[in-house]
Amino acid sequence: MTNDNIPNSDGHSLEYRGFRFELRVDEQRGGYRPVVILVLTPADEEETQLPNDTEEIVYSTAAEAIRHGEQQAMRWVHDRTGDGRGQF
Repeated sequence: MTNDNIPNSDGHSLEYRGFRFELRVDEQRGGYRPVVILVLTPADEEETQLPNDTEEIVYSTAAEAIRHGEQQAMRWVHDRTGDGRGQF
């Protein structure tokens, strides 16, 4: 199921420990902000966008923003699977 309020991916994705995320960037104030969308979970939960964890931070390049989005997705999984050690 697709939620029309969630931005579409621009081709970047991450699969991590049974979770799948689509990653994109939004251009803002001379930089880029990562957008991370959870699209598949082991429990087939509904597609949802992860909350923005950068607040006022924007990255110089789209690649930097995508890397941050990947790290955000992995932290999100660790927080929910009981592995709070933050191993990447």
